[in-house]
Amino acid sequence: MRPFHLTLAFLLTALALHAEEALRDPWLRPFATTSIWNMPIGSEASYVPAGFQATGGFAVDDEVLLRVAPDAPERPLFAPLSWQTRAGGKQHLPPVRINDQDVVPDARKYWTPNFCAALLMPDGRTVRHLGPLCRPEPGGPVFAYTFGESDLHGDGIVGSHGGSRMSALGGSVRLGELTSDEPIRHALKVDVLCAKYCFFDESLKGFRWPAAYADSYAKGNYKGSNKAVVIGSLLALRPEVKISELPLKTAVAKKLFHAFQDYGAYIVDDSAHEVFYLCAELGVSDEVKAKFGHPLSSEWKDYEADMRQLLPLLHVVDNNAADRIGGGGTPRQPLATPLADKPAGEAPKTSRRCPC
Repeated sequence: MRPFHLTLAFLLTALALHAEEALRDPWLRPFATTSIWNMPIGSEASYVPAGFQATGGFAVDDEVLLRVAPDAPERPLFAPLSWQTRAGGKQHLPPVRINDQDVVPDARKYWTPNFCAALLMPDGRTVRHLGPLCRPEPGGPVFAYTFGESDLHGDGIVGSHGGSRMSALGGSVRLGELTSDEPIRHALKVDVLCAKYCFFDESLKGFRWPAAYADSYAKGNYKGSNKAVVIGSLLALRPEVKISELPLKTAVAKKLFHAFQDYGAYIVDDSAHEVFYLCAELGVSDEVKAKFGHPLSSEWKDYEADMRQLLPLLHVVDNNAADRIGGGGTPRQPLATPLADKPAGEAPKTSRRCPC
């Protein structure tokens, strides 16, 4: 028989390991338990139809999420030359630490991605927000506007989405989330055509909490008639909508259904054309294509058909507020577990190169 003190020690060790496993990795599932990105929709949510139409296309708004190595150098940061051509800007901004191997292509004709970025600094806590990020050459200068810094353990609201000043890291669909068997356990982010759907008047000015801003062109360009739909609105599926009653064909859309219903999705940017964008970590669409044979866009006709079913069903949680995130009441899902002190593993070592 094992001595009692050894049995007790074994039990305490097992409990400690279990508690450690229960902690969230702050890089993969970031921010405080009560962050807008982690709070489920509540039983007291007040739903208002969003009025989205099943027209237009579907695509991904790629977000650049990087862990910066302890040996990463500082590189020059310049404001973008223009929206259409980011590289070549001459306006100096505070330099940025970044791995030399991390590259992000420039925009080109008919392709001007937001490339909102969040860089986790080597201290494992500080997140630097940049966008639209462009870094064409390894080891070369970086081109982006800077949107300040925040704490990986904080509320996670602020960031580099230019149309809202909301986070690129919070709410982003991460690598593995659409291809695994696990549910998505956080709110999502989307871009919509603000000229068609987003409301503007001198009181709302095109946005609501948790957004801190709407596009500078919002006045005169946001022409939606529904006062509930603005930048920062939380979209969700009503609780009585049953997935069994929808003929969804793709595993991806079925997973998004549950995320929309349990956690919702925040409007964070203007799509500028009639495409409904899901915000996701750069590489998610390629990962989906590798598993399902199609990219996460309207090129995948079954996915497009599925999203055309879901879009008109989305409502605004109109009583979402700082003191009742998700509308308040009993949350639809358990709250997120506490955060571990630091992310698991190490950031990839930088491949040092001479500045270009």
